[in-house]
Amino acid sequence: MAVTYRDAGVDIDEANSMIERIKPLGARTKTPFVLEGIGGFAGLCGLPQGLEEPVLVSGTDGVGTKLKVAFALQKHDTIGQDLVAMCVNDVLTTGAQPLFFLDYFATGKLKADTGAAVVRGIADGCVLAGCALLGGETAELPGMYADEEYDLAGFSVGVIDRKNLLGPARIQADDSIIAVPSTGLHSNGYSLARRVIEGEMGAKLTDHCEALGATYGEALLTPTRIYARAVRSLQERLGPDLHALCHVTGGGVPENLPRVLPDGVGAVLDQLRPWPTIFRVIREGGPVELDEMRRTFNLGIGLLCMVKKGREADAVAALAEASEDAYWIGHLTEQSGGERVRYVNDPEDRTP
Repeated sequence: MAVTYRDAGVDIDEANSMIERIKPLGARTKTPFVLEGIGGFAGLCGLPQGLEEPVLVSGTDGVGTKLKVAFALQKHDTIGQDLVAMCVNDVLTTGAQPLFFLDYFATGKLKADTGAAVVRGIADGCVLAGCALLGGETAELPGMYADEEYDLAGFSVGVIDRKNLLGPARIQADDSIIAVPSTGLHSNGYSLARRVIEGEMGAKLTDHCEALGATYGEALLTPTRIYARAVRSLQERLGPDLHALCHVTGGGVPENLPRVLPDGVGAVLDQLRPWPTIFRVIREGGPVELDEMRRTFNLGIGLLCMVKKGREADAVAALAEASEDAYWIGHLTEQSGGERVRYVNDPEDRTP
């Protein structure tokens, strides 16, 4: 009997079934700039009119071991939003308008239901980001991944007029810092979180946690927030008085905030809020030292906005219009040495 591709572990019919299911998902993310979307060898996207010197801005990322939580709960319809968020939020830090998104989905044994659920989450994320799901790649790789598991990668491209780029060149040493909350861990620190919960605490991800009001897995799977609407609102209200944005990802605030600060400038955080409950559960469950928490997790802060001194109230109001509970958290200062980020009056600076 002749050997088929299915005998080798690759099911073309299942792949075709998935493609048919995801075409409508891509269609609902279409923007006026899309020339050709899902289905061809390449997606085509034009640029907005009126840009004097357009600059393309790109970002790529994955969602790390948060996937392990999705596998454990057999819940796959939100992890796609995480993927979009991790890429798009990086692009947004430059002030760029996200244009399109591409995904890469690889699995040991393709299941159209699972794949379509993942892409549905990606489409949801693209709608929130205001960008098009322009295309992607689905790969069935028997022997490379376990049959019930998959991996994801994402790629986002945005555009901005060069004169409007945000970043260190705009920073002033007396800028104020506005914090925009996260929706939990977002997509970083999951290896430590799972080690504490499943290891030191001896719990299962499907166990209910009274402090969280949910299972551990449900709390950990909360989708990463996408800040596209928030950034647009800031740009419209503050204009050139919005100087820089910091996406708080792996490494937390201490590792990420210095990436947008020029030499000789540091940050003082002296109006910190208490952490969301999930971070307290992890810290106490380890226990995990405070410095390790700070450099691993976002601790409730998803985005930091550097704005001109005196525009704090305007920034908070603009973010409120975008449904963000933002708050003034500190300020920048001239600094010649030492830690670039200094914490003062931290309500969580205690022994767990």
